[in-house]
Amino acid sequence: MRLAWTRDGAEWRLRLRLDAGEGVAGVVTDGQAVELATDTCHVRLPEGEHGEPHPDLLALAAWTVAAPWARGRVVFDRPVSAALAGALHDGWGVDAGPVGGAAREAGERLAISYSGGADSVAVAALLPEAPLVHFQRVPHPRVPNRWTHYRSDVLAKLARGTGREVTVVRSDLEFMLRKPRPGYPEHHAVLAGALLTAGEADLGGVALGYEIGSRWLGGGRYVHRYTPDNPMWSAHGRWGRAFAAVGLPLVLPVGGISEAMTMRIALESELRDQVRWCLRGDGSGPCGRCGKCLYKELIQAAVERRPMRTEITADRPVARKWQQPPPYGGQEMIEYGCAHVPDIETTPFATAARHLKATVESTRWLERCYPPAVEEIPEKWRKEIEPIMADRFGFMDAADRLRVESWGL
Repeated sequence: MRLAWTRDGAEWRLRLRLDAGEGVAGVVTDGQAVELATDTCHVRLPEGEHGEPHPDLLALAAWTVAAPWARGRVVFDRPVSAALAGALHDGWGVDAGPVGGAAREAGERLAISYSGGADSVAVAALLPEAPLVHFQRVPHPRVPNRWTHYRSDVLAKLARGTGREVTVVRSDLEFMLRKPRPGYPEHHAVLAGALLTAGEADLGGVALGYEIGSRWLGGGRYVHRYTPDNPMWSAHGRWGRAFAAVGLPLVLPVGGISEAMTMRIALESELRDQVRWCLRGDGSGPCGRCGKCLYKELIQAAVERRPMRTEITADRPVARKWQQPPPYGGQEMIEYGCAHVPDIETTPFATAARHLKATVESTRWLERCYPPAVEEIPEKWRKEIEPIMADRFGFMDAADRLRVESWGL
């Protein structure tokens, strides 16, 4: 595979060329099969003067887009450091080159990859001085937009409304995918803007809102089990090593607490009015009809100890998965919701509640922090996060830790 960037002012354009033996079918780190739709994408930085990023930053930004399709060798248009080439070889088994030049030294600042969802808002609330980097999807000139209901403009406006230092990066890289739908080729492609601006912004790390379910319990499309070696978000996983090699380690400030606790932080923060997990809602609020709205309403109702407020019924397609036996994606939060929401038997989660039989006591561990999650935060920022976790949540005892470490067995 050959990857090359060209630049026009604040816009960077990536060109991907497949080699013999490489095709449009690929696989993401989390196991999702994807299909390539086009060979180009662009990343537009805010207007203004932007310096030339370190070659390793450009290379890793390109790799977050191209990794699912690369086989054997990847050739960048600028020499990369031996450190990055080694990380790509160890993580993906590819020979990366040309190799030459020094590795990038880490900067001083920690930026937050800010989506506007409760988890990233929680990180922003915990780190009030950190700048935000928001990724905004925009149309691709060569690929039809089959997701016109996705309101990336609304999410970007909410990010700007935080009053924080925020960099909005606009890109069509999600349209590189034809199947299963537009989306990040690798989840880390959301960090393309942070990578391209890391030098001029003096970044030495990037924080994300992945919580205990995503980091440790397998959440999303992962197998439903305890995953200490999570290849996506572990500091020692393939992506963790690659980002560390370019002086931008991945930092998960809320990696030891549950979505219920990140929801609590977000809703108790001054950014409460900017929280938006729904991808379909307009400026007036969430749509209230999608599966994500249903899931997050369960969590919010559990945090606020109130009945659910939803018009979605169990027979709706977005509620179908909860009418089946477990395991469920994000099952720890389904258990927490079923244990804490009054009248759960009148909601679309009634069947799940009967299967799970969760109680307030059996889910109490989800209100505490898992210590290894704090231990893997780089020391520079751990000293800021650790006291917050200790004071606000307390750390799990041996019995709680066993609940985490036997998850899915």
